[in-house]
Amino acid sequence: MDIVEDIKAKIGSGELKPKDKIHSENELSEEYGLSRQTVRHSIAVLEEEGLVRKVKGSGTYVTDNAITDRTNRKTVAVITTYVDAYIFPKMIQYIERVLSDAGYTVQISFTNNRISKEKTILTGIIEKDEVAGVIAEATKSHLPNPNLKYYETLKAMHIPVVFLNSYYEEIKMPHVSINDVLAGKLATEYLIKMGHTKIGGVFKLDDGQGVKRYYGMLQAMEEAGVPITGNDVIWFDTIDMKTRENVEDVFVRIRKRLSSRTALLIYNDETAIKLIELCHKSGIRIPEDLSIVGIDDSVISTDEKSKLTSVIFPIKEVAQKAANNMLELINNPKFNATYEFDLEMVERDSVKRMI
Repeated sequence: MDIVEDIKAKIGSGELKPKDKIHSENELSEEYGLSRQTVRHSIAVLEEEGLVRKVKGSGTYVTDNAITDRTNRKTVAVITTYVDAYIFPKMIQYIERVLSDAGYTVQISFTNNRISKEKTILTGIIEKDEVAGVIAEATKSHLPNPNLKYYETLKAMHIPVVFLNSYYEEIKMPHVSINDVLAGKLATEYLIKMGHTKIGGVFKLDDGQGVKRYYGMLQAMEEAGVPITGNDVIWFDTIDMKTRENVEDVFVRIRKRLSSRTALLIYNDETAIKLIELCHKSGIRIPEDLSIVGIDDSVISTDEKSKLTSVIFPIKEVAQKAANNMLELINNPKFNATYEFDLEMVERDSVKRMI
């Protein structure tokens, strides 16, 4: 067990209070099964962060300012990549409802999936030091991010963070999301069940969900013995979906590389609908010429023109779970707030049966 994190958790929960004496190096060494050198280094880290102080000839004590009283704080910061489109308005609505019922207000910010905007939001939260907790959707979660240090700062300040939908694997913080690997696997298994063996994928590269959904696709194909050529996927990033011109460029790449595929698994419904519209304009019939499966089962997937088969994203349940787990963390810093939802498919008319 990590001594530093454990002692921080005890300070955050109030188990260790200002002026409390912590165990000696020998006692900690025995308690955690670590060498005295490792224990000494851990205490030095806590001392550098101002959480403990050594008194010569007496021992090591929790400092007076180690705990900022946050028990009366009634605001939770909610950070999403977007706020006014796709699934986000509903998610924010459900989060706000749960927190409001518990007596909290919600401070909403959105990053537009931009690292610079995320930095501005996080530094503002840290400087003001007014919130009881943070629910955050990671920004470009598959790429290296210089903002991870700000999340670590929040952790050191004993402000709990719960990641929503996407998260950073580099830092040990809880997340509430769907099982994205399972999402890709379920969608691919469905296509295989419908007789498709020439399957391609279109995934988002800069967000972790895209990579995980691709991994699920590979799992399903390998388990079913469906050939994987290495040229089965088109990758796009956030900018590629910003303008119609960029989306059309992605569509051109799909037609060049994946023209021999009978079915495509698309990163999410939003991307799938845009590509279906371009298919219609190009004379490609869905599903007669090309079958398509999306992920999220958003409102747009039920459009009469699309009737998109999709993996169900339980928006209400994910949002409520994130909010409730945040409330648990505020009251109990040791609470395990990570949760991934299992998933189901919804069948519509965008997939052709080949057998």
